[in-house]
Amino acid sequence: MRKSTEIDLCTGSIVKKLILYALPLLFSNVLQLLFNAADIAVLGQFVGDHAVAAVGATAALINLIVGLFVGLSVGANVLVARFAGANDRERAHRTVGTSVIVSLITGVFLAAVGFFAAEVFLRWMNCPENILGMAAKYLRIYFLGMPIMMLYNFSASILRAAGDTLRPLFYLVIGGVFNVGLNLFFVLVMKKDVEGVAVATVVSQGVSAALSLVTLAKGKGFSSLSLPYLKLYKRELADMMKIGIPAGLQGCVFSVSNVLIQASINGFGDLAVTGNTVAGQFDGFIYQAMNAIALSALAFVSQNLGAGNLERVRKSVRASLVVVTVVGLAVSGLVLLFRRPLCGIMTDKEEVLAFAMLRLYYVATPYFLCGIMDVMSNSVRGLGYSTLAMTISLLGSCVFRIVWLKTVYWLNPVLDMVYAVYPVSWALTALIFIVLYFPLLKRTKRGLSAKSSVSGQVAEKAEIAG
Repeated sequence: MRKSTEIDLCTGSIVKKLILYALPLLFSNVLQLLFNAADIAVLGQFVGDHAVAAVGATAALINLIVGLFVGLSVGANVLVARFAGANDRERAHRTVGTSVIVSLITGVFLAAVGFFAAEVFLRWMNCPENILGMAAKYLRIYFLGMPIMMLYNFSASILRAAGDTLRPLFYLVIGGVFNVGLNLFFVLVMKKDVEGVAVATVVSQGVSAALSLVTLAKGKGFSSLSLPYLKLYKRELADMMKIGIPAGLQGCVFSVSNVLIQASINGFGDLAVTGNTVAGQFDGFIYQAMNAIALSALAFVSQNLGAGNLERVRKSVRASLVVVTVVGLAVSGLVLLFRRPLCGIMTDKEEVLAFAMLRLYYVATPYFLCGIMDVMSNSVRGLGYSTLAMTISLLGSCVFRIVWLKTVYWLNPVLDMVYAVYPVSWALTALIFIVLYFPLLKRTKRGLSAKSSVSGQVAEKAEIAG
């Protein structure tokens, strides 16, 4: 029996439950961006544009290094959702225990790598020399808090897999309030710059992580954690890695191309870096709104596959595509309509605003294509083809973007050509996923039919033997 906080995605209206499941995710994603924007706004207003550029120069690198290990939490999410759909409480609990251990191990590893190699990584990215020291300082503190951040990511992912998206939202709000308050305290009272913002981020994540972990420990549903299960289970770990490593590599694939794009932007100077950072805070709202739908598609597909209901899987994917397109176009329209006053919150320099407007024009306008791509990617992953999803993303996003930078951008090295690679790669990758989705669905149906036939034969033999 499910807890009242866990939504059963295998029954009832798909659109209604998609919205109920996605709304807390959407608010969580948007609030996270608001808190991140608060970091940038505090630095921009009370420290200077150089501090904004320093933090912005680390974003692609952080996503690259962290992406692989956060991908493992996707593996945990898919497994818990699948076991919830199959009503397999034992394996769900084993997955939860394994996930918590994995989150701490990977967090410690990331802390060591990020702390000692921060400046080396930034130099590889062609970080402007005048912000290198500040960027390295921010990066080191950020990575020291990685065990806490990984624990929160895994815990929240587990809760969402069982259908509970509301409490992770509450915990994010509480942590975010701490973040904003500590930002102001460290910057205005303690007279710190980027290190104050970094410490505030780590502490706020610690608050959210602690609340999420307590919820797992006190829970009674599919997402509950108890001491006897707090260990590594080989079968669950292997399954988690099978799904999570390709998902993480896919995140890294995007991040590798984004690191190369960021390096190209860095070559236009710190004003371009600052403008890119400012605009990124707002086109990020579009992405996160759509990402809530894409994550919902992953949960719907995983739970209904576990329940053996492929017709509901098909309807869930179709509904997710419609909703993500509507959401993407609506939020993009709002951001573009208010782009100048929004960016003006963070900077008043006309040169910086011009760079910010350029990014929003190329990225925000066609962003719904990214939403379609993510829904299809998560649907394929939810069906169990995580490696294939990674491969398609590798070809459609990373390889294509690198080729673009080495050809189209090389022939016409202006900032417009850097940004234009985004919508073109989204459209290409989404098209590949759509073409392959239907034969994959048929293959999954055959697999379920064969499994059902074998189970029936086993049951029949047992009845005869009895």
